[in-house]
Amino acid sequence: MKKIKFFLIGLIPGLILVFFILNKKGASCSGYLPNSRVIAETLSKEFKYSEEAKNGMATYKIDEKFIKDSIITNGKVDFDRSHAQKKPCPDYVITYPEKNPTYEISFEKCEETVTLNSLKKLK
Repeated sequence: MKKIKFFLIGLIPGLILVFFILNKKGASCSGYLPNSRVIAETLSKEFKYSEEAKNGMATYKIDEKFIKDSIITNGKVDFDRSHAQKKPCPDYVITYPEKNPTYEISFEKCEETVTLNSLKKLK
């Protein structure tokens, strides 16, 4: 029982110290999750739009900036409906916002480009 007390006396202040040091430096582990990696890779590529996507953008009055800054950046990748292992260009479905989704986009992420295939309003 003494060993557990000494262990906790060292562990708890150590965790607090590490938390504050990493928090000041802005360190985060969120970039390693699959959702974050897909979004980061997608935003780093050149965008192209299919006719269906262009029609959806015109219908819902959504511009490219909203798609990149809101839907893709803050959306959630639906891996159950996506084909992440498809060759040569995996395709993904993103819903936005994460809770009570209003928009859904599907796109193909190739080596150098991303092609937005569809934009749907769910509600």
